[in-house]
Amino acid sequence: MKIIRLEVEGYRSLKSQSWYPGDLNVLIGPNASGKSNLLRVIETVSAAARGALGEQVQREGGMDPIVWDGQARQVRFMLKTTPLPPYEDPVRHALTYELLLARLGTTSTYNIEFESLANFYSVESGEHTEPFKLLERDPRHAVVFSIESQRFEASPDSVPENEALLSVAAGPFTANHFVAEFQRELASWTVYQDFQTHHGARIREPQVTRNDAHVAADGQNLVSVLHSLYTSSREFKNEINAAMNAAFGDDFEELIFPPAADQRIQLRIRWKSLNREQSAADLSDGTLRFLFLLAVLANPSPPSLIAIDEPESGLHPSMLPIVAEYARDAATRSQVILTTHSPEFLDAFGDNPPTTTVLERQQGQTIMRVISGDELAYWLKQYTLGELYRSRELEAMK
Repeated sequence: MKIIRLEVEGYRSLKSQSWYPGDLNVLIGPNASGKSNLLRVIETVSAAARGALGEQVQREGGMDPIVWDGQARQVRFMLKTTPLPPYEDPVRHALTYELLLARLGTTSTYNIEFESLANFYSVESGEHTEPFKLLERDPRHAVVFSIESQRFEASPDSVPENEALLSVAAGPFTANHFVAEFQRELASWTVYQDFQTHHGARIREPQVTRNDAHVAADGQNLVSVLHSLYTSSREFKNEINAAMNAAFGDDFEELIFPPAADQRIQLRIRWKSLNREQSAADLSDGTLRFLFLLAVLANPSPPSLIAIDEPESGLHPSMLPIVAEYARDAATRSQVILTTHSPEFLDAFGDNPPTTTVLERQQGQTIMRVISGDELAYWLKQYTLGELYRSRELEAMK
């Protein structure tokens, strides 16, 4: 399930913007242009699906710093997504999810003013018409509709005012299994913005053995994920070994996971030139970050959307083509969104650039533009994407 269109109103610097991403996306723009705010939008709608919307808003400081210029009375998110299996037609079967948060006076709290999940296409007429509703909520009602459009109204005390109906309407006994499937997909979307590798970070310590299949948003379960996938999936192990050999040469031999105390495991790298393996505590920040990116992008069963803030951070330029290659491959399984300030990273995508979105700050608000079409194709015949970024030609394109 991927984003076809994203609309945002009243959220931080995104006063009123629409975005049409592709499968593989890079977001570029100067500092404070709004790239991180766009990633926060994705975090927020995913948190709503998990039942963690209140926690997410609180983490951001409440409604006052969230609303546009401290003045907006409401925040609106609208997602149009690709269909859920077994449906495939992106016109007939796309789903639209809308969430409206209304600020309560000048406080930092909010209520959910409106929420809906629907398909707006009529098979009979072939036109967009009255929606086929799966879920709808306003201050008076919270309703889940069955496939036969029967109404199942939730009791007022079963749906918290500050949590999405989607998060509580997707249990095993839901009236509509598409609601549950949509909720699971949206809840899985993962944004990586704060991967800590400093000495003393948990990532450098032995970790409790768990069957973790996905890297958490903070990345601190990386050792557990690498252990689970590297020791159970030959394909994943081969991908990691190939990437490490490409980055470090033939001296790399393999990852190993010796046991530590209290049912914990360690991450170590075995080098052909050394008698002793190198532990996670001794690895460079760049090496840990490279392994983190590989664990996210080479995952054989990833979330349907992955967003990574500045994947080039801390990496040697020679690693960037490897990351770009794995990002391109990951985009065949997930929607991938990357922010970057690096012309070298943009160059690493070669002659087949990803969907490129330029973000700028104009009169205090973020303006987003997807750069594509004949003009971009013309320039790419003469220059690389990174060269266009350096010259600021990308910002000038319409």
